[in-house]
Amino acid sequence: MTIKMIAVDMDGTFLDDQKEYNRERFEKLFRQLQEKGIKFVVASGNQYFQLKSFFPELHAEMSFVSENGANIIVEGEDYYNAQLPMTKVLKALAGINALEPTAVVLCGKKSAYVSKEMPEEVFNSVSFYYPSIKRLEKLEDITEENDEIFKFALSFPNVGIEAKLAALTDVLEGEMIPVSSGHGDIDLIIPGVHKANGLAKLSAEWKIDPAEIAAFGDSGNDIEMLAYAGASYAMANAQEKVKQASKEIIGSNNQESVLEMMELLLKA
Repeated sequence: MTIKMIAVDMDGTFLDDQKEYNRERFEKLFRQLQEKGIKFVVASGNQYFQLKSFFPELHAEMSFVSENGANIIVEGEDYYNAQLPMTKVLKALAGINALEPTAVVLCGKKSAYVSKEMPEEVFNSVSFYYPSIKRLEKLEDITEENDEIFKFALSFPNVGIEAKLAALTDVLEGEMIPVSSGHGDIDLIIPGVHKANGLAKLSAEWKIDPAEIAAFGDSGNDIEMLAYAGASYAMANAQEKVKQASKEIIGSNNQESVLEMMELLLKA
């Protein structure tokens, strides 16, 4: 079946380890996609404001399933965002603090939020992924902000992540779902609000069958998306469970493998 949508994760997939990509090669491919009416979607756990910065000349012509599907932007226009009741935000905060994450970020429509107690070095690292960010005296002060919270982003030392995922599952009691986003990072998402859900909303809007979607990923937060898409590609550097969820394994994120596969799909 002809591919009508291409969805790509960013970190560890579309971007190389230096957080870059071949911009000239991609722009040529993007124009070819447009000529053929193929939609290009960035599907990432990261903040929309960060994601669009990678495409300064093109972001208004593409779509973003950001924050793991909790915030969808279509060609520069707000399309959908989830919202977690503030009572559940506070309950989750109380539970996760006992697990001592090295960083906790509350992700909202307008901004990300961190505690003023976050060390400067950690704050500088987090700010790369969340360029729109605000420090609060304490995270519980989020109740005073006029924003819609839809995701938590946690960081832990990159060891024993499966155990951390299991512990978070127990603590959260189904109110939120922990998913690995790689390198010790874990996102807490609203049940059912993941990348596949975002793609499903867009595919319904654009009348595209899941079999007509090609998706690329490397981490646990890509699994639902890869299972949803008719053509699914895991990177050579992907987590093992991601490879098992995909129909094909391609080269690593440092080999322009997504761009290479896009060229092949355009020729099909």
